[in-house]
Amino acid sequence: MPTAQSRKARTFADLHAAAPSFVIANAWDAGTARILTGLGFPALASSSGAAAGSLGRRDGRISRDEALAHARAIVEATDLPVSADLENGYGDTPADCALTICGAISAGLVGGSIEDFSGRSLYPEDIAIDRVAAAVAVARAAPFPFVLTARCENFIRGNPDLDDTIGRLKAYEAAGADVLMAPGLPDLDAVRKVCKALGKPFNFMGGMPGKSFSVAELQAAGVKRISLATSLYRAAMTGLVDAAREVRESGTFGYLDGTLKTAELNAWMKD
Repeated sequence: MPTAQSRKARTFADLHAAAPSFVIANAWDAGTARILTGLGFPALASSSGAAAGSLGRRDGRISRDEALAHARAIVEATDLPVSADLENGYGDTPADCALTICGAISAGLVGGSIEDFSGRSLYPEDIAIDRVAAAVAVARAAPFPFVLTARCENFIRGNPDLDDTIGRLKAYEAAGADVLMAPGLPDLDAVRKVCKALGKPFNFMGGMPGKSFSVAELQAAGVKRISLATSLYRAAMTGLVDAAREVRESGTFGYLDGTLKTAELNAWMKD
C-alpha cells in the first residue's frame, strides 16, 4: 500500500499537471496549517520569513534543522501535501542542497525550493545550476515524485534583469527542476514572458504590494502555482499589532468586534 507521503506526493504532482492554476497557502505553525486546510486550500507550504518570525528572528536566520523541524510540524498537522521554502539549501555547495532535500524527504515533505541567493549575493549561474542539479538528484531518488522548485532571486536581490532571469530559469529547468520561480516580477507582461519561455510550471509569488495580481490574471498569463509567501503571516501580525496598540494606547477593546470566536477557531483544531 502507498504511504501517506506517497499519496500526498501524487496529489501534489497532479495539481501541477492539471488545469487550472492553484493557490498554495503558506502556514507558519500547526494551528495555521489546520486553519488553512479547513478553508479548502489544496496544498500548503512553509515560508522562511514566517518560520523565522515564529522563532523571533529575521528571515534567513534559522538553521537547516530548525527549518525542517518547523516544516515537520506543518506536515503532521494536515492531510494536504506540503512543500517547504528551503532558502539556499542552508549552505553554498551542491552537497548542502542535496543534504537539505534529503532532510526534507525525511520530514514528510513532498516538495521544496532551492534559491540562487547565498544570503550575501547571487550565485554565479554555473554554480547555481550545479546546486539545482544536486537537489534534483536526491529528489529523483525518492520513492515518490518529490517536486523540486528552483528559484531565481534576481528581482528581489538587486538584479532586475528579465533576460537574465529567464536564462537562469531555463538553465534550472534543463538541470531537472520541476517548477520554476522568480519572486518580484514587476508586471503581468513580465510574468507572461517568463511563462512562455518555460516548459515546466511557473510559481508566482504573491504577497508583494503593487506586484500581486488576481488568480484569474495570473492563470491567463500562464502561471500554474501561486504562493503567498509571508503575506498571511504579516496580515496576522498586523492584526496583533493593531489590537495591542489599541489596548496599550487607548485602553479600549474595539478589536474584539472583528475577531473570530473561540468556538470558530476550535472547530479547526484537533481534540
